[in-house]
Amino acid sequence: MAKSSTPSSNGTHGNKSDAIREELAKDPKAGSKAIIAALAERGIKVTSSLVYFVKSKSHQAKRKARRVSAEEAGRSAGVSNPVELVSRVKELAREVGGLKQLRRLVDLLGE
Repeated sequence: MAKSSTPSSNGTHGNKSDAIREELAKDPKAGSKAIIAALAERGIKVTSSLVYFVKSKSHQAKRKARRVSAEEAGRSAGVSNPVELVSRVKELAREVGGLKQLRRLVDLLGE
């Protein structure tokens, strides 16, 4: 049976995960109990395990996006071996007096 496009009796389209994502968008630091309570006020009954599952999937997507952007940055920098790049950065950090000093230098160059 196909999904109906009309809201169900509780005012949602029946997707609890989307409702959890909406609540997380409103308050990303909200705990599972707060999300469950907010959805209960809207008449949506969810379990804490579903809240944890949706939160972990969103974090997983963010990690994947960061990984992809890091790969793209490595490709655009012309480095075929990312381990070599990290080694070169660490060596440069040692030469300038540590990672904090290197960050300060990069920040100054960015201005």
